[in-house]
Amino acid sequence: PHAIRLEGDLTLGGLFPVHARGPAGVPCGPVKKEKGIHRLEAMLYALDRVNGDPHVLPNLTLGARILDTCSRDTYALEQALSFVRSLLPPEGGEGRCPDGSAPRRPPPERLVGVIGASASSVSIMVANVLRLFA
Repeated sequence: PHAIRLEGDLTLGGLFPVHARGPAGVPCGPVKKEKGIHRLEAMLYALDRVNGDPHVLPNLTLGARILDTCSRDTYALEQALSFVRSLLPPEGGEGRCPDGSAPRRPPPERLVGVIGASASSVSIMVANVLRLFA
């Protein structure tokens, strides 16, 4: 539920602590304005500037999938795995629609990099997982 998605030819992932760590049993707490929202806004601003200048990336647009880490390393790792899940084939094979035709699935995201997380320990964990899937 804590995600932003912008369509583009190439997708950048983002992992930011938009919310603070929640109490026991709840992953997310209150919004973090300075260290969370500001970083999120900086990425969106940069994407807007790049996409708005036809000389920077002619004929290409950058998209984004930005996820909230909720200032929790295990939650950040779980969020990063959603980047990987979008590349994997669906469970149970291809399957069939009620009319017998093959299902239409959107093409996999062309995720070219991930920005974040804010803590080095989280970034190292996320990088190790994402490295497995190139």
